[in-house]
Amino acid sequence: MNETSPASLGLLGQIQPHDRERLGEAIRHLMVHGSILGQEPSQNDLYHWCYQNRPWLDEFAALLDLKLHWEHQDRTVQAVPQSAAFLLRLKLDATLVLLVLWYEFDTAIRDRGEAPPVRLTAQQLNDSLAAKFEPLHKFQPSPTRLREILSQAQRKNLLRFTPDALPERMVIEILPTLKRVIPFQNIEEWTKYAGRHLAAVHEAAPEIPPAAEDGEGDKPE
Repeated sequence: MNETSPASLGLLGQIQPHDRERLGEAIRHLMVHGSILGQEPSQNDLYHWCYQNRPWLDEFAALLDLKLHWEHQDRTVQAVPQSAAFLLRLKLDATLVLLVLWYEFDTAIRDRGEAPPVRLTAQQLNDSLAAKFEPLHKFQPSPTRLREILSQAQRKNLLRFTPDALPERMVIEILPTLKRVIPFQNIEEWTKYAGRHLAAVHEAAPEIPPAAEDGEGDKPE
């Protein structure tokens, strides 16, 4: 007798074994990293397979309460959580760093007409943190802690950076994916949200907002 595998009897039985493997690889990558960046050589083939099979990806992502954003010009597909199941709480220093990165990305694109990725040094990031959140200076991360925060964001494909022997010379590249996991509509909304942290400095510790685990960013309530 010929034995039939469980996979061949289910809904996935309509998909060829090779495609099932690629679909599983794509979903795992989106769950771990939040996006697939086709401009990265190691992800190029996987992105193009995903783009050619968009209906499958969209349907499976929807089962997990993930909404896929497709940017074919940049060869990017990003999964943004739509439910609280994928939310976590960031420490305040990580929240402030991501808020400043959003601000620097937005102003570079909107005011200076730069094209992504937006680049800045760790020293510029620290200066911006100090200028925008001076009352919260005790929460400004140390060089070691900053690398931890940036490494976490890099694992989620929100930025790229390469550590330098001199921390202040470290260059950070902010990717467009950051703006979809911190979905402020404009700078006024950012200012209002940042002001909540500043207003709380003389009260209890500021509330640390939830963040999308698959995007690992600060998500306004």
